[in-house]
Amino acid sequence: MTVQPIRLFGDPVLRTRADEVVDFDKELRNLVRDLWDTMEDQGGAGLAAPQLGVGLRVFTYHCDGFAGHLVNPSFDAVGDEIQDGLEGCLSIPDLTWECRRYLNVVARGWNMHGEPVEIEGSHLLARCIQHETDHLDGVLFVDRLDEQTRKAAMQEIRRASWFDGGNAPVLKESPHPLFGKVRD
Repeated sequence: MTVQPIRLFGDPVLRTRADEVVDFDKELRNLVRDLWDTMEDQGGAGLAAPQLGVGLRVFTYHCDGFAGHLVNPSFDAVGDEIQDGLEGCLSIPDLTWECRRYLNVVARGWNMHGEPVEIEGSHLLARCIQHETDHLDGVLFVDRLDEQTRKAAMQEIRRASWFDGGNAPVLKESPHPLFGKVRD
């Protein structure tokens, strides 16, 4: 088992866009294993490489009866239906807030061997795919919260025992079109 420490809110690696994977080699397979083992150990629904301090576009997922990983993922919304739901993050432990996401998505990427993968997801799986893909763009789910909820969330984060009280956290706008569409 190769459980790794998870980077927490405030760590700059979580705000940096991850690089595309170009080598589908043993190191990538080891990273996928580390992501999987750490995600399962922590009881997460997904885990992205930046959460382990690795700036590569890879994530694992285990939610809504589906499990796997995606390398260099992208997703497209299927329709305009939006879902509201509680969302949390292993990098923001023990805290959850209502967050809006597309209800249905199709994700595309590769597996660790360089073979193409396509996943159609709805509800929890769609939420997980969007959340983890955001991580690869340096976006955290608190960036997607409405203004009032985001302010309350930031107060809770600053009071959390795991928060080191360092520099003021930076909120980053998502490069995905969903960000601008769901704001009230």
